Amino acid sequence: MDSWDRAGRIAAYGAALAMLPYLLIKVSWVAGSLLGAGGGSGTAEWVVLNSATIGMAGVGIAVALALVRSWGMRIPGAPLVVCAWVGTGFLVPVLPYALLGWLLVPADGRGGSGSDAGPSMPGWEAALIQFGFVGMGAGLAVALPAYLRRRWPEAFAGRLGDGGERSPKTPPWTAVVGAAVGLVWLYWAVGGTAGVAHPEERELSWHLLSGVFGCWALVASAASWAVVRGLPARARRWVPMVLGWLGSGSLFAWSGWKLPFTLYLAITQPAGTALPENLVLAAVLHLAAVGTGAAMLGALIRTLRSAARSR
Repeated sequence: MDSWDRAGRIAAYGAALAMLPYLLIKVSWVAGSLLGAGGGSGTAEWVVLNSATIGMAGVGIAVALALVRSWGMRIPGAPLVVCAWVGTGFLVPVLPYALLGWLLVPADGRGGSGSDAGPSMPGWEAALIQFGFVGMGAGLAVALPAYLRRRWPEAFAGRLGDGGERSPKTPPWTAVVGAAVGLVWLYWAVGGTAGVAHPEERELSWHLLSGVFGCWALVASAASWAVVRGLPARARRWVPMVLGWLGSGSLFAWSGWKLPFTLYLAITQPAGTALPENLVLAAVLHLAAVGTGAAMLGALIRTLRSAARSR
């Protein structure tokens, strides 16, 4: 076991342990609400939302353990890769936002990710929840590449120009669409108003998230283009592979999460709830991000298989 494998194993266990308090807190909220003991707003919508996050946390812990336990090398690769791709797409790209949020977002948490918690959440619970997200994201960022390196070493070795990466017939639409989506989000992040229907709803957290997601969309576009085209030929293959993996996962996971909510608001138009951006434009952007992210992953996998065969 080399140092990289050792670090990956420590990170995988650390990710699972970091997410465990979040899972237990959410279970206590739902159980308390169902038993009439408080712990949240008590509405059916609140219970369903937190039950869904319990399932997501459980899947995240299982994926983290699969990256380090021996049985993780025997299970089918496709479902594990998809779950890990979605999980890292959710968590790793928002690590910069978590850091900036601690420094810049006001302590009242307006617009934060803990809106499902209810207004009476104690500070220690908020800290544990934030720690769970950051710990899981940071752990997966180290554990997943180490696992992929152990399971498919030939696919990550060498440089971009070593073999079958050059694919001039591959259409560049994924890079173009991904870059276009990212530029729109960056435009909003720096204060652009075109396509913004409710400027008064914009908050610092909204600007930060738009900027983070916009940057990752551009990173995904550049990395997937480099991997598919095999350029620059002397670049280490694993660098754009990791960046393409994270960026495409961010496009798919976050827009896949936001698209149903955006469509719900567009159809029902509930009073007192509004997004800053135009709902139709937001839905189009999220739909484009979901399709582009999935297509990027497919292109990365096909290129890796081609590289592995050539080696």
